[in-house]
Amino acid sequence: MSQLEAQENRILWRYDNQMLVVEPWGPNSLRVRATCQPTLAEEPWALLPRPAAEGVTIERQDDQLILRNGKAKAVLNDKGRLSFFNQRDELVLEEFWRQRSSVGIGTVEKGKDKYISALKLDARAFRPIPGGKHQLTVRFEARNDERIYGMGQYQQPCLDLKGCVLELAQRNSQASVPFMVSSLGYGLLWNNPAVGQVSFAKNLTEWRAEVTGQMDYWLTVGDSPAEITRQYGRATGTAPPMPAFATGFWQCKLRYRSQEELLSVAREYKRRNLPISVIVIDFFHWPKQGTFRFDEEYWPDPKGMVEELKGMGIELMVSVWPTIDATTDNYKEMKAQGYLVNSDRGVSLTLDFLGNTTFFDATHPGARQYVWGKVKQNYYDAGIRHFWLDEAEPEFRAYDFDNYRYHRGTVLEVGNIYPRDFAQAFYDGLQEQGEREVINLVRCSWAGSQRYGVLAWSGDVHSSFVSLRNQLAAGLNMGMAGIPWWTTDIGGFQGGHVEDPAFQELLLRWFQWGIFCPVMRLHGYREPHVAPEKAYGADGAQQCNSGAPNEVWSYGEQNLAIMTAGLQLREKLRPYIGRQMDVAHQHNDPIMRPLFFDFPQEAESWQVEDQYMFGPDILVAPILEEGVRQRRVWLPAGASWQDLHGETYPGGNWVEADAPIEAIPVFLRQGAAVIDELR
Repeated sequence: MSQLEAQENRILWRYDNQMLVVEPWGPNSLRVRATCQPTLAEEPWALLPRPAAEGVTIERQDDQLILRNGKAKAVLNDKGRLSFFNQRDELVLEEFWRQRSSVGIGTVEKGKDKYISALKLDARAFRPIPGGKHQLTVRFEARNDERIYGMGQYQQPCLDLKGCVLELAQRNSQASVPFMVSSLGYGLLWNNPAVGQVSFAKNLTEWRAEVTGQMDYWLTVGDSPAEITRQYGRATGTAPPMPAFATGFWQCKLRYRSQEELLSVAREYKRRNLPISVIVIDFFHWPKQGTFRFDEEYWPDPKGMVEELKGMGIELMVSVWPTIDATTDNYKEMKAQGYLVNSDRGVSLTLDFLGNTTFFDATHPGARQYVWGKVKQNYYDAGIRHFWLDEAEPEFRAYDFDNYRYHRGTVLEVGNIYPRDFAQAFYDGLQEQGEREVINLVRCSWAGSQRYGVLAWSGDVHSSFVSLRNQLAAGLNMGMAGIPWWTTDIGGFQGGHVEDPAFQELLLRWFQWGIFCPVMRLHGYREPHVAPEKAYGADGAQQCNSGAPNEVWSYGEQNLAIMTAGLQLREKLRPYIGRQMDVAHQHNDPIMRPLFFDFPQEAESWQVEDQYMFGPDILVAPILEEGVRQRRVWLPAGASWQDLHGETYPGGNWVEADAPIEAIPVFLRQGAAVIDELR
């Protein structure tokens, strides 16, 4: 016989070697864990400490226990079958069981269980693997009327993820942030950093962790997408206050090769009276990877550089890679201390880009402190406060996840947490120095990254309209997954020739969309590439080539005029963006979000995937195809709308909006304060 019991504010089921626990974890929310180990692990992973439970009730009805926490209700029967309901007793999610003796909850039809089956499939399948851990598969019933959003950043155009199969793993341009928001009124965090997969199929929803000690997920119930994401923000943390400068324009390229080159670009922006808030130093400004300092031949006076930029009102951000070159003294010391990622097979070499390098182990507290100590000595003490944490997945030379091992476990078991721990190293270090407005650009994220000042961006994406369309879906789903600070390389990272008219059109459309992204950042590896002055193989700046110029004046006078108008528009938007950042800090609301976030009652808001809201008052309809000069736009009901020329339109209608090469369609909610700010 199984054991089903209530323990204080939680319910517990035991049978054979499996134990399942359901307990309240924040308003309208539940944490569900199961294991075949002797005890449950108390590792929080993405979750903050459990808040005090208020108003929780547990009652027994026949062979089942019912736990209510606000709007969330869990029903667990003596066979271990689990289902979830909202406050109206509407089923929102139930486990998938196919056994001869299966007794589901809320599924009985005419006195018979419709899930009795000879398939012998359990909802929670722990498959033993060598070493004492398990491969875990968790199955839920699928519903065809469900739409699914969030889950992080994937390079595909689907906003609604129903029908998608997603790898739960970090790669360059892919960020696994496993929090989903359902149109059925619930959100689910897969609170497990293991490499795996999720399938949101028509016939089955299935989560898999390749190596784990236990099942762990968090479920929340709400009456709107905003309520669901806000409860997630309370459970995992919100973004910190965004520094005011960060809402302006960021200038970046691969790569400024010297202090003088970078300062000349900054001076030119000021000479032309063009808005600029941040300029970025990319990789290989160092002698060797893992030295965590400037190459003095090309960057002789970092402190003076910072002071001159400050005098122009420009903040400096500097790239830091997690790679440690095997020929450096830091490598020898870090290897001896156990601060490097290890390989289970072969040589412990994780990346061979311009040197034999190994990633530092960001999951090791000592390694985080060591790296920050070097960064503080060589960057922070020179006045640099903002860092670009590139290669943060990390980007293994081969994504053989089964071959690498971190301090906290194998990559198969804990690998997805690396970018969050990388960000935490810098967040904690800056906080210790008294910095309270922390923002670091990070090329990956996991659940909870937002609370460490992470500005995620979409990685090394191609310069094409296909890629542009993918970035729109990626940015919206990152916001729904709880990462409100997000950006992309305007123009794409690779493949764009500065003199190609087709690329220039793409750049303009990407730039116009970038005005209405949380952070507006121009970056790329433009063609034709520029070879180093010295022969390849030298240290520092001479180790690799650079891209062509990538400043707004690099593309001709006509395109400069269009981008200048865009920069001026962004400047006028900054008070509005700042207010949205304040809301993100308080509640973790996404800055850019699908229409249904603000208009959940309208069917069209769930169907339209190529336009979005930028905060509550600006509707943006990007141009995502070459040669398009007009597009159809849905204006939600419940408001009247005004375009940037002052013409008004009633809500609840489709309109044909002009999209000349100079601008994309943008509509403002009638009566919003931002209308006056844009005049």
